[in-house]
Parts: sequence; C-alpha cells; structure tokens
Amino acid sequence: MSGVNFDKLFAQFEGIKVGVIGDVMLDTYWWGHVDRISPEAPVPVVALDKREYRIGGAGNVALNLVSLGAQVAALSVTGADDDGQLLNGLFEEAGIKTSYLLQSASRITTNKVRIISRNQQMMRLDSETTKDLAGADEQALLKQVERYILEEKPQAIVLEDYNKGVLTEQVIKSVIALCKQHDVITTVDPKRKNFFAYEGVDIFKPNMKEVKDGLNLLVEDVNLNTLTDIHRKLQEKLGHQISFITLSEKGVFYHNHENARIIPSHLRNIADVSGAGDTVIAVASLIYTATKSIELMAQVANIAGGLVCEEVGTVAINKEKLLNECKVLLG
Repeated sequence: MSGVNFDKLFAQFEGIKVGVIGDVMLDTYWWGHVDRISPEAPVPVVALDKREYRIGGAGNVALNLVSLGAQVAALSVTGADDDGQLLNGLFEEAGIKTSYLLQSASRITTNKVRIISRNQQMMRLDSETTKDLAGADEQALLKQVERYILEEKPQAIVLEDYNKGVLTEQVIKSVIALCKQHDVITTVDPKRKNFFAYEGVDIFKPNMKEVKDGLNLLVEDVNLNTLTDIHRKLQEKLGHQISFITLSEKGVFYHNHENARIIPSHLRNIADVSGAGDTVIAVASLIYTATKSIELMAQVANIAGGLVCEEVGTVAINKEKLLNECKVLLG
C-alpha cells in the first residue's frame, strides 16, 4: 500500500455521489432509572430520563458515507407517519438528501425502541412492516431511482437489505439493470431472503454467517481454499464481479477473477460489533469508486470495521480517525 497518498484519496470523497437504497429505520433509545417494581405486575418501573433518536438500518450506511464527506441520497419507502417525519428530519440534519424518499400509507416506519437502565438494555419494542412493498410503491420507488440517476449522475449505489420489504426481487433486479445502463457501480450488503436476486452486481458483501446460510454450507475451517470455493459457488449463481466477505474477528476476504486474499483484522479492544457491517460497505463502496483498487478497498474497509467496534452502540465512522489509522497501518 506504500505510495498511496491517503490525504489526497480522502479529499476525493467530497466529489463522489452515492445513493443508498434499502430499509431505513429509526433507532430510539429511552434512558431511565428503576427504583421499584410495578404493583400491577412483576416488572420494573422505568422512570424516563431522556429520549434519543438515531438513524438506523440502511440509513446508517448513508450516515457513514456522509461522515466520510460523500454526497449522499437516501432512496426508500417509509410510512406516512410521525416516525417517518422524524427520520426525514434526522436525515436532513445529517446532510443526507431526502428528496427521493417516499412515504406510503400502506406501511409504517420501522422504529426500534430500546429501553435502557443502568447501561443495560431491558427491553426492545419493534414497530415495523416486513411485508414486501406493494406493486404501486415498488414502481414509485423505481421511478425515484431512475430520477436520481438521471438528475444527480451518481457514481455508485449501495443496496442495503435488512429484510423489511423495500428491496424486493423486482426492485433489486431493476436497480441493478438501471445502474448497468448508466455506468453506476453497484455494491450490496445482502440478507438471506433475496440472497441470490443480486445477479450482476459489482461488489457482493455478505458476512460469513450469511454465506453459510445462503449456500447451506457447513464450513468449519475458514481458509483461502474454502473461501475461494465459496466465491466460485457464488459466482455461478450471481455472475458478479467481486466477492467481499467479512469474517468477523478473522478480518475480510476478497476475490475477483484474478486475485484472492484474506486480510487479517488489526488488534482492537472490541466494545460492540453493531453497525460494523454498515461501515464496511460504506467505506468499501467509496474506496472502490475512487480508486477501482480491490486491495485498497479491502484494506481500508477492514480498518474501518475494526474502528467502529471500539465504540458502544451503532456509530458512523470518524473520517479523521480512519485517515490517521490508514497512514499508520498502511502507509
């Protein structure tokens, strides 16, 4: 990696436009304290101290991209409800374009409410629609994607699936076809349900568990041979360009037609792994768009994934921190 000018590379991010399409959600945190048990039932009474709202799901990928300086638009369908409005406001505050977001009366905005006392999660309440988008919503979303590509001319689109119904098979296939037509790079973070719908995508980024589930594999030993075999199996079904598989504490693996490599993770004090996958796909998409170098993409995304695991809760990557780590570890 020597010879890479990381200052110059990171400065390039500001000229890159990326769309994120997928299941956006609201993460709500209710912090409180417990002094007594309820007289009505054997449950603790949580006295609420403060509420906090954060962008979650596919929105977290958009947040990571914007933290790195890219120009980002969110493409999704939320409910026509208060949570949808709140989420819209959070996107705007973060500098993420909302003009391509749709609201549908037939859906509710995904909201995950975590109730926390003494730094312990006591309960999580999920309100969401997980059925696939209705045909009319599907068509409306595809129109927005087309409008976005024609108006903004993005360099890349990230498909971020959380199995909440926005990325239907029809949406996936149509978005990839549109992107091919307009020379837009496509990267995907899949879930099991539509695992093999992403035919022809540029970068396919599952984690090892998703690969095992998707291909029904029982792999005990994760090494270059088993992973190369996995890439071939994926390639047969997807015909994609690059496999980029995250291996949790073991690092990351990439394979394109010529090269295959495992990049081990750097030693970290792991506090929380939530949201690491969102950071990895965001960083990988940006680096690949800027450089077309798979090796550099994998190296930097690997560092970024480790960095966000040092923080508690889902946090977006810090650009300065990542830049410094790249200079230290890759310079």
